[in-house]
Amino acid sequence: MTRDPGGGANLSALRGHNAALVLNLLRTAGEEGISRLELAERTGLTPQAVSKITARLRAEGLAAEAGRRASTGGKPRTVLRLVPTAGYAVGAHLDRDGLNVALTDLTGTVVALRRRPLALTAGPPPVLAALEEEVRALLAGAGLPLAGAGLPIAGAGLPLAGAALPLLGAAGPGPGGGAPEPGGVPGAGGAPGLGGAHGAGGAPGARVLGPAGPPGVGVLGVGVAMPGPLDRRGGVPGRVTGAALWDGYPVRDVLGARLGLPVTLDKDTNAAALGLAVRPGAPRSFAYVHLGTGLGAGLVVGGAPLRGERTGAGELGHQTVQLDGPPCACGARGCLEVLCLAAVARGDLPEAARILGTGAANLVRLLDIDRVLLGGRVVRSAPGVFADGVAAVLAALRLPTPVEVPAVPHALPVGAAHLVLAPVFGLAPTQGAG
Repeated sequence: MTRDPGGGANLSALRGHNAALVLNLLRTAGEEGISRLELAERTGLTPQAVSKITARLRAEGLAAEAGRRASTGGKPRTVLRLVPTAGYAVGAHLDRDGLNVALTDLTGTVVALRRRPLALTAGPPPVLAALEEEVRALLAGAGLPLAGAGLPIAGAGLPLAGAALPLLGAAGPGPGGGAPEPGGVPGAGGAPGLGGAHGAGGAPGARVLGPAGPPGVGVLGVGVAMPGPLDRRGGVPGRVTGAALWDGYPVRDVLGARLGLPVTLDKDTNAAALGLAVRPGAPRSFAYVHLGTGLGAGLVVGGAPLRGERTGAGELGHQTVQLDGPPCACGARGCLEVLCLAAVARGDLPEAARILGTGAANLVRLLDIDRVLLGGRVVRSAPGVFADGVAAVLAALRLPTPVEVPAVPHALPVGAAHLVLAPVFGLAPTQGAG
């Protein structure tokens, strides 16, 4: 995929609804591929239109031939497949106590991953400086170019190690150009990694999980997922519980200027729900209920994320379930989050699961969803306890909705990457605000 002079990916071949339809069918077909005739049948496009679209996608390196398949009559059909390494996306999860950044290919498969402890309460300038460092190090370690604006983040007061990493047009390591060193970036020269001099607190270096493809391929953008509430359309957080310094800060615009890439901001639970929704065979309507450093939900109704007109849907943790309950940092009392996290702090995970089940039951009753999916670090620490506990609450209320803990590694940063990838494939249009 070519790049424009400003460093962003040239998406001319991806524009238009028809091209997105074809690309998505190539994505879901996997390595087996799909023929042009099947593409025409499934999209409703004419064979001529499909031939023009696929020719353009092949010219852009997005599609390739995947062999031939016997037909019921006539000559064997040529099948096409998506080229996953024709483009990449970065997904970043800003949690209250750490940062996880993933590089994925076009299918959402993780190529490399970086983790770093930090405190969201430190405020936007130092946290976004750390995020920029991680994105630059991640891409440099994978041999991918990045055009950075190199502008300081106002008030950060920190030197950015990322400024010394290879940028667009600079000589730098490519795949196979050197094994990653612990805490460092692979390749000759060994720019310090964030687990080294710039990684106070012992943050791990990049873990490369697969080949990143040839240098120069396109990085489509960066998806950032963080606790809500936030204004997705404006790219700014609201009054994040316990982290008021983020209120109204232009995260999307500041980070986009720093990296020279398009940036999308959304709530962490929305991002995770989107990543789950685009999987083949995903339920059409579900709630992703997340219990980690906080409690929230991502909602998918009719195959589309439900964000609400002000992008505030899914604030499950601040649903009042006990009128005279303990005070919550949001200013209310008896919130689901404060009660559930208190049970977790006491080590009473069955009680935490029961409380979580109460919130899940409210969602089922309100939205008549097909499934409840559970996630977050607390749930992952005892998946059976939470799945059984939530299911027991639903069963006692005669709500037959299935409860699952999906085995999806790195669901939050990968979901954040899908904030960038989903529009390319015409996936998951938003219900409510865009």
